[in-house]
Amino acid sequence: MHPKALLDACAELVRLALTFEHPADAVVSRYFRDHRGLGPRERNTLAETAYTVLRKKLLFDHLALSGSGPKERRLAILGFHGPRDFLKSALTEQERHWVDACDAVKPADLLERHRHNLPDWLVQPLKDQLGDGFWPLVDSLSHNAPLDLRVNVLKEKRAEVQKELAQAAIKSVVTPYSPWGLRIEGKPALAKLPAFTRGAIEVQDEGSQLLALLLDAKRGEMVVDFCAGAGGKTLAIGAAMRSTGRLYAFDVSAHRLDALKPRLARSGLSNVHPAAIAHERDERIKRLAGKIDRVLVDAPCSGLGTLRRNPDLKWRQSLKAVEELTAKQAAILDSAARLLKPGGRLVYATCSILPQENEAIAEAFSAAHPDFAPLDAREALQQFKVDGAPGLCSGGASGHGYLRLWPHLHQTDGFFAAIWGKKG
Repeated sequence: MHPKALLDACAELVRLALTFEHPADAVVSRYFRDHRGLGPRERNTLAETAYTVLRKKLLFDHLALSGSGPKERRLAILGFHGPRDFLKSALTEQERHWVDACDAVKPADLLERHRHNLPDWLVQPLKDQLGDGFWPLVDSLSHNAPLDLRVNVLKEKRAEVQKELAQAAIKSVVTPYSPWGLRIEGKPALAKLPAFTRGAIEVQDEGSQLLALLLDAKRGEMVVDFCAGAGGKTLAIGAAMRSTGRLYAFDVSAHRLDALKPRLARSGLSNVHPAAIAHERDERIKRLAGKIDRVLVDAPCSGLGTLRRNPDLKWRQSLKAVEELTAKQAAILDSAARLLKPGGRLVYATCSILPQENEAIAEAFSAAHPDFAPLDAREALQQFKVDGAPGLCSGGASGHGYLRLWPHLHQTDGFFAAIWGKKG
């Protein structure tokens, strides 16, 4: 594609993404469906340009004030993903001088908000938690997340899959914490690989894999994934159960559960039972009360732990939206807890980095449910010989460790998890 045409396309995609009417990944996917003639390099340039603008929106809004022409074009120029010489061949002389001046701006000369590119309401809660770790987190959020795979241990061994990927010219390293994970370079076309089509691998962040470890589901048990979504954790749990027992995948969205069906078919699992529910108090839930061995509640949340993948979330979320989510999270956790039999295990998790969605929910649940004893996430991970397990956890007011993952510390998405055992 000619540089001018590609820049025009980038500007149009940036304009669409900045309406914030839909998630950025959905906007990008829709654009590609509507422009099927785009090649892989053009798609990469378009997507990465849009995501760079979303990551650095406050800075680019500031720099764009000194430019000329449509704002979406100025933003696309600033965020353009590709060689500067290629970009400049699409610019006017005035634009070339302007972008050179923008590129020469030193970070130390910028206001703090133009350096961190976070909404005001999010900054102080992160500073309060992280202190000197705030700026390392900001730096990590400016980069793409790595691509992690989970090897389906029901079918394959990790070392064998790693060799197969190497033969396909895909370099990988074992994940430092998950015993099932591989981290790969770049963004290869996985869907065409034999390992993918036969269900030997699934895309899943290492932090998400650790949630299945914390649940520690055993062969032959009755298990519930309460907010299953597209089923990534469901599949990991089912494989850990060796396709025995009964694993319910509940979600209020039948559409999300539909995305589980092809993944389930590839996985080779026969113990998974997806079911759409109306709400957390659905009759299906009531019928299973007191009968379940393990329950995972990966609750609906702000998703702010995934900002490397979904930078638009920081502009699409708000403090009010988080407050509404916390009420929902507490209600879901209360309902899910009723499923447990004595001796059962409950895991509450989010991919948020905000304490009001995490520690606050866990502490309130513990205070309101004396029949549930908090368990230490450190000990749960050490049972699986997870290297550096104490460094993945933080202490709660109860004295029992929570899983607390950060992109800048652990190279995973931001995750939180708390564990309880129901007293007998």
